[in-house]
Amino acid sequence: MLYKLFQILKTLSVKERYIVASACGIFVLSAILLGVSFFYQQTIASPVEGGGYKEGIIGQPVAINPIIAGDNDTDRDLIALLFASLFDFTEKYETDAQQKVWTITLKPNLKWSDGEPITADDIIFTINVIQDPDVRSPFFATWQGVLAERLSEREVRLTLKNPYAFFLDNIKNLRIAPGHIFDAIPPQNFRLSEFNFRPVGSGPYKVVNFEKRSDGFIEKYILTGNKYYALAKPFINNFLVKLFANKTDAINAFNAKEIDGIGGLDQSDLENLKIKQQVFKIDRPRYYGIFFNQSTSVPLKEKEVRAALSQAVDKEKILNTVLGGLGFAVNGPIPPTMSGYDPLIYKDAEFSLEKASTTLAKAGWVIGDDGIRAKSTSKGKIKLAFDIIVPEVHFLVDTVNIVKDDWLKIGVALNPIILKPSDAINSAIKPRNYQMIIFGNTLNNNPDIFSFWHSSQRFDPGLNLALFNDKTTDGLLESLRQTLDEATRLQNLSKLQKIINDQKPAIFIYSPQYLYITSKNLSGFAAKTIAVPANRFEAVNGWYLKTARVFK
Repeated sequence: MLYKLFQILKTLSVKERYIVASACGIFVLSAILLGVSFFYQQTIASPVEGGGYKEGIIGQPVAINPIIAGDNDTDRDLIALLFASLFDFTEKYETDAQQKVWTITLKPNLKWSDGEPITADDIIFTINVIQDPDVRSPFFATWQGVLAERLSEREVRLTLKNPYAFFLDNIKNLRIAPGHIFDAIPPQNFRLSEFNFRPVGSGPYKVVNFEKRSDGFIEKYILTGNKYYALAKPFINNFLVKLFANKTDAINAFNAKEIDGIGGLDQSDLENLKIKQQVFKIDRPRYYGIFFNQSTSVPLKEKEVRAALSQAVDKEKILNTVLGGLGFAVNGPIPPTMSGYDPLIYKDAEFSLEKASTTLAKAGWVIGDDGIRAKSTSKGKIKLAFDIIVPEVHFLVDTVNIVKDDWLKIGVALNPIILKPSDAINSAIKPRNYQMIIFGNTLNNNPDIFSFWHSSQRFDPGLNLALFNDKTTDGLLESLRQTLDEATRLQNLSKLQKIINDQKPAIFIYSPQYLYITSKNLSGFAAKTIAVPANRFEAVNGWYLKTARVFK
């Protein structure tokens, strides 16, 4: 056959041979393109294992231990990478009609990163230690009144004194500690254990090593995939965590491609990023507001004053100027992104300096020669002049400066007292030593706002910063926790929001988005809402850097 074709070609002229060759070339190229097109139509890009990722974290670990880790974001970030939750271990769970008794069956063949088995004993151990007051676990209050019993190696029964509508969230958030590591350590020595820095965990990654300088500053944690992880194994094999003393050093490292990701940046920080990046804008169930301590200020006892001050806060201006639009305005104790938020309650909320001035004038507050409103009372002449505690966080300082300027226009003087965050907590919040304070409340992805608004939480360690004391509200908050019917719960939430909106114990301002910056080659990041920054790692096993074509 080839011989005959060769003989035919010999009979053709040069021009004819050129035409035939061109036609053959076009045919071959078309066949290749059709083949490639067919291949892409019949296949999809699918993530595959491989590669390494470098995360930048600002801060230092104190205790990478799910039992005792508190508000240190570095600890919580590493715990999210190294420890699985009780829910991750769960094959199935059952509960009674009142949701007071929960029976949890663990998956078979669970193991810690060192190969030791994970059993019901580890669950019991973790809960019992959390409930030990000598341990001073930050989860002490969450797990009080829960009886944990071992039914078998894979079964645990949890019995609550009272129903709790959001108990499943507690199960999802409970990260388990290895009993075989800590059960021989006295509770008072937990914080001294070397395992707080070289933990044995159960999460998607495990510690290979960590490096620290001669001054004790830990520079990096070297992690690798944990082959015993209870869920799908991570695509990214090697996960390096680099630690920085400040944000500037972390941003410089990102620009130098020494790290691939960094969280917690602000709008102003984005201008300092010099290389191509992805910016993930993540909502959080939190809000910042100005809380009034009416017991320290006569004017703040007047509802008209509180209402006028609220009217004179330009939330949209603050949101756009301070946060660059990266967030949303908040009008009440339930963020608008959360189930249970009732927008009808806030339909009349508006910024109006004119209406605020009118409200104050009708209440008898007259502008003096110094431009500040005052009123004569049985205790003498008092002015609308207030001190406000401001944690030294730049967006909070900027927010208060805008509020200060606008309030001055209606005859109200505001004096910001800027304190380091730790000082604000210790010298102002704990003793409730303030007239006003700007601070944030973070919810746990559910509308349980008991700790922020129940009267029993007015004093430390409670978080009721407005010292709000209302019997009807207390009853609704208690009912909210125990009501299993969703429709009833939503009705109670609406009533709660209306009471707080009517009483004006605080000015709700905004909820900033959490910004997570990564290199362009990262795929699979899916977080849309997170309660705390560490939640960005909840599906880290789904992150990937490489793909391969597979048939559909």
